[in-house]
Amino acid sequence: MKKGRGISMHPVSMKRLLQLAVLLLVVSFSKANNNNNQPPGDPAIEGRWDLTIDVEGKQVPSWLEVRHSGLHTLVGYFVGAGGSARPVSRVNFSEGKISFTLPPQWEPEDKDLAVEGSLQDDKLSGTITGSDGKTHNWTGVRAPVLKRAKQPVWGKQIKLFSGTDLKGWHTEGANQWEVKNGILKSPRPGSNLITDQKFNDFKLHIEFRYPKESNSGVYLRGRYEVQVADNKGMEPLKDYFGAIYGFIAPLEMVAKGPGEWQSYDITLVGRVVTVVANGVQIICNQEIPGITGGALDSKEGEPGPIMLQGDHGTIDYRNILITPGR
Repeated sequence: MKKGRGISMHPVSMKRLLQLAVLLLVVSFSKANNNNNQPPGDPAIEGRWDLTIDVEGKQVPSWLEVRHSGLHTLVGYFVGAGGSARPVSRVNFSEGKISFTLPPQWEPEDKDLAVEGSLQDDKLSGTITGSDGKTHNWTGVRAPVLKRAKQPVWGKQIKLFSGTDLKGWHTEGANQWEVKNGILKSPRPGSNLITDQKFNDFKLHIEFRYPKESNSGVYLRGRYEVQVADNKGMEPLKDYFGAIYGFIAPLEMVAKGPGEWQSYDITLVGRVVTVVANGVQIICNQEIPGITGGALDSKEGEPGPIMLQGDHGTIDYRNILITPGR
């Protein structure tokens, strides 16, 4: 019986097969690696959104940020009509529909807030049901980036407060503000005080004093609050003295005691803010993500006024100077 001959492989063919095998491995690895590098989440909904809530005919500003967390989850931050930015542990988004819930913050009720909406043509709209059970409609547009191509050219300094009267200022409600001995005073909680003029980029100098445990704030463009509060000796936090309320904590606590005059020197260019408190730089070129609760509006791309918070506690202000940029 003759033994059959085995099949032999030509050396050139074997080399070609090895090359193909290596090529397939490289392609497979490259695809897998590229897939791993693809950002998770959904760019259609991710980003920052300027919202407006219709509360019985009144247009109330709000704000939302949506970002991915890992491969499968969207998370976010939400600012309602008042308070600070609240973390959202999960944002649901599928087939153009968005929804999330979050616990109450300063609301007296204990029910969660529920937000639902839809995305169409890069615009949001939906409903929000508050802790009180009332439902309101809302709309949203993408927040502007506000990056400046170059640094502003600073103009002439303007005295916003004359020291003698309230000329150049107004309130949206009953006015409790008064001027005594060159000092702008809010002797009791009431309305916020707003400049008639509006500004884009600026440098602001302002001096203030408060009694024990009082609270106020300086709103930049009427939208971003620099907190004024009696927090001497406390840990620097996002809702304490010198903070951009709810967003940026100061580097250190430099607040003086009640009854002492203090100062802020604030530079705002686009979204980038620097705060010097009592001669110490406590925030340096930090980006403000969005509006503070209690803002005048959510139109971040437009100029806005300086607003002094007068609805919380007794507060005195003086020497309010602004240098606009162009």
